[in-house]
Amino acid sequence: VYLWLYGVAHFALFLVMLIRPLADVLQGVTWLRPLVILRKGVGVFSASIIVSFIIAKVITDPSGYIGSLATIEYWSFNQLALFAHLADISALLLLITSNNLSKRLLGKNWKRLQRLSYIYFYYSALYVVAMFNEAIVIWYVVIVTLFTILAWLRNHGYLFTSNTNKTKTT
Repeated sequence: VYLWLYGVAHFALFLVMLIRPLADVLQGVTWLRPLVILRKGVGVFSASIIVSFIIAKVITDPSGYIGSLATIEYWSFNQLALFAHLADISALLLLITSNNLSKRLLGKNWKRLQRLSYIYFYYSALYVVAMFNEAIVIWYVVIVTLFTILAWLRNHGYLFTSNTNKTKTT
């Protein structure tokens, strides 16, 4: 059940990370843009699954889990534990701040904090691929990275412009 839920969480995260750049790149596909609004809910769903794993560890062995946070082994590169834990922490922070109150309190820093979704996505993908040999996650990473780069290029005028002779200068 654990691996299945982790797969669901990562697929939901894949959708969250893909939908905005996909809508930016494929602007002619009118049904994509309205899906951008669903990112928050799907992101909360994904992070909730991961945070529920953390809560389960705290419930089953509170002193052991909390005590392990202070050990070097918990934060080591051994079996990519560091990446897994950084992804967990970013999921927790994203979940806690996914509300209007946090948005108001954090102001412009809220958007900066939301960039932790990249840490959550890439670090959890690295961990899942290395530890569980889930090859599909490699495709998630490739697809999201490709569309994110294409969206950045398009949004900065380097790609898909109406005037092909136009060059971007910085």
